[in-house]
Amino acid sequence: MTPKEEFKISKTLSYVLRHRPDEIGIMLDENGYVGVDELIHQFNAYSQIQLTLEKLKQVVANNDKQRFAFSADGFKIRASQGHSVQIELDYQPQVPPELLYHGTAAANLPSIRKTGLAKRSRHHVHLSPDVATAKNVGSRHGVPVVLPIKALEMHQDGMLFYCSDNGVWLTDEVPVQYIVFQ
Repeated sequence: MTPKEEFKISKTLSYVLRHRPDEIGIMLDENGYVGVDELIHQFNAYSQIQLTLEKLKQVVANNDKQRFAFSADGFKIRASQGHSVQIELDYQPQVPPELLYHGTAAANLPSIRKTGLAKRSRHHVHLSPDVATAKNVGSRHGVPVVLPIKALEMHQDGMLFYCSDNGVWLTDEVPVQYIVFQ
């Protein structure tokens, strides 16, 4: 598989497993999983690129953000987080580290200073465990800005945190008082 083909498969999987499973005629279960065989069959029916189990495994293994996860038995697959469709990821609350980081574009700062971080159309606000990852996320949207988040303090004040399969931290919102503006 060429790098270009792998990139296209990954982008398509991210889109259908996070936002529009109906685009290729699949339905996600309550936890966001779909059968691997069904995904491959439907992917191939709607795409010019032909997906095989080997290619799927390669895309999952090589994805730098580890966006996808197989079920324990390997028969199902889902996106690790970032869904706009209604699912229950079934992550258990966890104690976060003292600081987490949110990557955004500089253009978003005035709004964030007023209202904090909101999940909007997604299930959660996404926070990174390190500055480099947050900067990478922010650079996708413009000039990147990394905002330290006082995650442990939020947790101590009663807010819940979850850690996805790929190490992204999730929470419902980040009020302004927990954001470190520099």
